[in-house]
Amino acid sequence: MEKGETSSEKEAEEPTVPFGLTREEFDELQRFVAEFHTYRVQTGQCSSMLAQRINAPREIVWSIVRRFDKPQIYKHFIKSCSLQGGGEIAVGSLRDVNVISGLPAETSTERLDILDDDRYVTGFSIIGGEHRLRNYRSVTTVHELNHGGKIWTVVLESYVVDVPEGNTEEDTRLLADTVVKLNLQKLASASEALGREGDSKSQVI
Repeated sequence: MEKGETSSEKEAEEPTVPFGLTREEFDELQRFVAEFHTYRVQTGQCSSMLAQRINAPREIVWSIVRRFDKPQIYKHFIKSCSLQGGGEIAVGSLRDVNVISGLPAETSTERLDILDDDRYVTGFSIIGGEHRLRNYRSVTTVHELNHGGKIWTVVLESYVVDVPEGNTEEDTRLLADTVVKLNLQKLASASEALGREGDSKSQVI
């Protein structure tokens, strides 16, 4: 047993290639997976990582992802979001999120844990609210890939969360994966639309 490891901890699993990525793409991103998307998962928790390929420049994708104050730009099921205290977005900032009706959640208070504009990394934790996602932590990284002169963006998003009492690990992961997947698909649509808009403006000019 490694130093600091307890019997309640699971061994870190060997990462598998997320759906939608090729082995070559994933191998290129492995160092980022190891640094940002690998968790020591406790008993009673589950974790997952999803990927999204986007045909838009990384800067455009990042301009959306980094908006901690406006997650509803690409995240489904959010009715409104307000940044506590206003001001600039910075590590430690808190946001209050109101969720649309019909979901097993009403509100969520979330803290910005990381925002690195140089490395295109952001992450947050849920620290309060009326919901079932206890101890939810998430990290999102945005990557530019260039193969044979073709450039595209890949977004990786991972999380770790407690399994609610009465639920299975599989059910919890399925629910969280579904929400993250829908959000990433919307991020792709929003980013690609912005990219096309920028191309149109460039052609007009």
